[in-house]
Amino acid sequence: MAGAALALTACGPDVSSGVGVGDGAAGDREARYRRVIEDPHPSPADVIEAAGAPTGVVRADDGSLLLTYRADNVEDDEGPAATAWRIVGPDGRTVAEQAEHANAEAAAPAFKGVRGGFVRVPPGEDAEGAYALDLRGERREVVVTGGTSAPRPGDVLLAEMEPSLIYRPATRTVAPPAAVPEDAVSLAVDERGTVWSLNQPLTEDPERVVRQREGRTLGSRAVPKPYTGGTLVARGGTAALSLIHGEAVRGLLVTTDGGAHWRTLLDGGIPFRDFEHDPESLVLDLLADGRLLVGEEGGRYWLAADRANRAFHELRTPAAFTSLTVEGTVLYGIADATTATYDLVKGEGLWISRDGGRGWRRYEQRG
Repeated sequence: MAGAALALTACGPDVSSGVGVGDGAAGDREARYRRVIEDPHPSPADVIEAAGAPTGVVRADDGSLLLTYRADNVEDDEGPAATAWRIVGPDGRTVAEQAEHANAEAAAPAFKGVRGGFVRVPPGEDAEGAYALDLRGERREVVVTGGTSAPRPGDVLLAEMEPSLIYRPATRTVAPPAAVPEDAVSLAVDERGTVWSLNQPLTEDPERVVRQREGRTLGSRAVPKPYTGGTLVARGGTAALSLIHGEAVRGLLVTTDGGAHWRTLLDGGIPFRDFEHDPESLVLDLLADGRLLVGEEGGRYWLAADRANRAFHELRTPAAFTSLTVEGTVLYGIADATTATYDLVKGEGLWISRDGGRGWRRYEQRG
């Protein structure tokens, strides 16, 4: 596999390079784009060039990144498409890559970073389609075990609900987590193997956040009225649940001591009243140092000042991000069009911040 290096280039918040094209160049790009999505055997480089920006980025334990790309049919939500993935080593060089012809109706491939590589998230409502990639890009079989499995430290929540699935890197096995309450509507699993669930009873009793380990309930907390729960995240003793009222996110329920004490956060510098999108567009994530990242897809983002998660500041981003994710303490922002297009948007590509959003650099291909 040819090892093309990826370089990080420093850019300020107002930089947008490589997106201005003339009419002739735009026409050439449209022709190349069409050829790529119609090619029964597209090359990874062609798919990546056509896509313009990755659809996702995940990191393995050694610092390797797996970037996924997708080029869709522009004229319709049906028709041909092309997907690709590329593994980039810690030194920034391409280790492995693969591309496939697809159709616009199929789900885009998604992965999660794990110890020793990456695991494919099942595209359907069961574990079929899950497989692992090692750090060299070699495909490894994933075994779907019979029955449930009590999560252990190091296990990864592969699919949250319908069905819930846990991946165990040590054995490359997938199974539903054991003892999840029947009325659970949202799940999170932390690095200690603790299962946090939002339980929604069929009665008029309040929703509750319940935490369990090895099938044993450690404690619970009722969701404060008049809110209902939404997105749930947990890591390093911190857990947060989005609070929904009137079809919009209006705050967070937060613990920073493993669930012993909870508080309701309705401000802290985050103007929840100005959130414009539906609760499914919420970005809620935890950095490895315990700080919460809060925002909306395609909108604004806020980062906690420290792991107490009481005060937040708004992030300045170098482009309008369609997604923002966390791996460890590193922020990965993607600027892309929200629908399939032949042209590039301002600042299109993958942007990375290693200092809490104060400075951003863009991943660029050297050749």
